[in-house]
Amino acid sequence: MGFHVIDWIVIAAYFSLIMGIAFWIMRQRQQSSTDYFLAGRHMPWFVIGASVFASNIGSEHIVGLAGQGTTSGMAMAHWELHAWCVVLLAWIFVPFYYRSKVFTMPEFLERRFNPASRWILSIVSLVAYVFTKVSVTVYAGGIVFNVLLPELRWQVTDTIFLDAFWIGALLTVTLTGIYTVLGGLRAVVYTDTIQTVILLVGSFFITVIGLNKLGGWGELQAICSENAKNFALWRPNTDPDFPWLGVLIASPIIGIWYWCTDQYIVQRTLSAKDLKNARRGALWGSFLKVWPVLIFIVPGLIGYALHQKGIVTIPPKIVDGETVLDGDKVFAVMVSSLLPIGLRGLVVGGLLAALMSSLSSLFNSCSSLFTIDIYEKIHPQASERHLVTVGRVATIFVVAMGIVWIPVMQRISQGGLYRYLQSVQGYLAPPITAVFLLGLFSKRINGKGAVAGLVIGFIAGMAKLVIQALTGGENPVITSPDWLVYVGQYNFLFATGWLILISFATIIIVSLLSAPPNPEQIVGLTYATATAEQKKERRESWGAFDVVLTVVVLSLVLGLYLYFSFWLN
Repeated sequence: MGFHVIDWIVIAAYFSLIMGIAFWIMRQRQQSSTDYFLAGRHMPWFVIGASVFASNIGSEHIVGLAGQGTTSGMAMAHWELHAWCVVLLAWIFVPFYYRSKVFTMPEFLERRFNPASRWILSIVSLVAYVFTKVSVTVYAGGIVFNVLLPELRWQVTDTIFLDAFWIGALLTVTLTGIYTVLGGLRAVVYTDTIQTVILLVGSFFITVIGLNKLGGWGELQAICSENAKNFALWRPNTDPDFPWLGVLIASPIIGIWYWCTDQYIVQRTLSAKDLKNARRGALWGSFLKVWPVLIFIVPGLIGYALHQKGIVTIPPKIVDGETVLDGDKVFAVMVSSLLPIGLRGLVVGGLLAALMSSLSSLFNSCSSLFTIDIYEKIHPQASERHLVTVGRVATIFVVAMGIVWIPVMQRISQGGLYRYLQSVQGYLAPPITAVFLLGLFSKRINGKGAVAGLVIGFIAGMAKLVIQALTGGENPVITSPDWLVYVGQYNFLFATGWLILISFATIIIVSLLSAPPNPEQIVGLTYATATAEQKKERRESWGAFDVVLTVVVLSLVLGLYLYFSFWLN
């Protein structure tokens, strides 16, 4: 079903609104690095919370979560019920980050430990952003364009044609790159606020209309119950993909890393005008984070049920020699098959909102990491204006690298886009989670321990990823010895648990075998060394509203866990 002129008008109106806001921001002077990378530290809490949520929910969430809902039911819901991790960010981590007045998370590690830990985290984060988050987000958006507008083609030369996938991906990347390069973080957070509204409204409509076409929630439960083994929230430990114990181990590790220590998310809270707004912004983001299970995973379940009833047709694909449903195309199929004229354009606008908000956040975070943690360290005499220019050039480079990596993504995401992303993050997260947790809660942990933990943890994680890639697929490169194949095929959830144990042990042992950190260096950077002024400021930064919002968020998370634990029984 092609797009009607009204759909195009809705999409054009969306683009006009976003670019209008971005142009207004661009007209404001971006003279200092604080202006460009942290929006001048003037952001209110409701803007911060919306930006935290919109930065997290990219097109890979909409496309990938719907796909996982279709192929594996509620298994990925554990990762989408991480609102409690954002609550940890608000109450435990933000006070230290904001008080230290850092620009980046690697900079915080240097304050707490040493310059070497900053370099390691900066380089690893930049590589991970370019080769996972940027390319995955663009790739997911391209998939939707390819399904919605398959007839769209552009002849570049006599022999080179760009299909809908590349046209859609390049268009959105280019537009997002323009306003991110020129407007900095201020343009990112304000456009994110508008995009959050469009994203929630669009996803809500596709969920409601899909349920109505299916015949209601009871019909969805009935159809999913027929395949309860593969659609349940909790799986037996013998399950090859999502054993319950592995989920309990890995999900919190990945969640704490992503929500509490990753530059991509934390940078929004650092832009707050004071600690109160930083904390409340994170709490508002946690409230918004509660809903993806209902508006992203459930549509995937609805798509599966509609396919079973013959109302929509989800195209198949071949994975490891077996024909399965191509879950990553479910969202686009539902949009094109179910939605009426006009609303279809709004929902696609929601997808574009997710794509652009995540990309703009990624571009700005990568720019911040390179400029503050690498370039400024090499050129400490660089002026503020020069740092802003370097940040813009770095953003352009990240945009280009993300596009170059897309063809590789087309080859390595055959098992499901979102699952691929979580497995890679499961190998990156453990050493970072371990270093930040031990760094905040133990004043005995020193720089040598932190560096050793980061290096050994990253090497072990990347070794597992490489072995997994070489021993998997239809034509594995490595088929012997048996122990190496076993390591490669070992479940990524349990591997995440072993990786954090290795990281914890390394950090603690090396720290205890070397001299403790200088007490003056860690004043105010751990809970044990918090100053009286810090404690007073932390207490004055929250009130009844923050406590109530926290209770509401945790109650909603618990309620969703309880309901979906038994919904197919």
